[in-house]
Amino acid sequence: MPQASALLNVMIAAARKAARALSRDFGEVENLQVSRKGPADFVSSADLKAEKTLFEELSKARPGYGFLMEERGKVEGTDKTNTWIIDPLDGTTNFLHGIPHFAISIGLEREGILVAGVVYNVVRDELFWAEKGQGAYLNDRRLRVAGRTDLRECLFATGTPFHGKPGHDVFLAEVERVIARSAGVRRFGAASLDLAYVAAGRFDGYWERGLSPWDVAAGAVIVREAGGFVKEIEGGDFLKTGNLIAANERLLPVLTKTVRGA
Repeated sequence: MPQASALLNVMIAAARKAARALSRDFGEVENLQVSRKGPADFVSSADLKAEKTLFEELSKARPGYGFLMEERGKVEGTDKTNTWIIDPLDGTTNFLHGIPHFAISIGLEREGILVAGVVYNVVRDELFWAEKGQGAYLNDRRLRVAGRTDLRECLFATGTPFHGKPGHDVFLAEVERVIARSAGVRRFGAASLDLAYVAAGRFDGYWERGLSPWDVAAGAVIVREAGGFVKEIEGGDFLKTGNLIAANERLLPVLTKTVRGA
């Protein structure tokens, strides 16, 4: 594996430790104790255990850093310049249905800038990682976004607003426009992996609305360090609005125009 920084080694070690329990629980998914958190949004005992592990390991390695986590919410640290942004189980619904497509996502925001990201696909043992200015990697392989620029040849990913969330009409209109002009659209159910797949060239681009910071913080760093671009669909800060679009430099304006046209 290429030489990772001390910071990334901390993040990777925490992700791998949390993944061990997730992997065991995934093997016994039918026996998990599951509670309803909201419409079509579930939280499992596996989710909470993974978050606890990540919180403890990262707190021990970097005392004082703050946290923004899916389950615990915001945890203030004494170091106001650094915040971990974490989704301990991105793709919870996939996990609970026995679908092997979910990930641990750890991003670091420093003074308002995303500087490092780790997305770990537990089942496939695919570790996507990047640090600002240092490139992006999948395990030990350097990543680059795909170079396709003709929309007709491109494969895109997106996410569906689930039951209880607004925006279904807009989503359907966007998908209709992109499908009509491209090689296809996929909906896999884990935003962090969608972004990691853009970084790896598996998808040519990705867009989604209504996301949370922990869904995209790590993946955004990885895409950018793989030579891609990530921005808010309408302009602004995607960490605040939750509306994000990603692709290579030449394809991004074309995809953005297509999505906005809906």
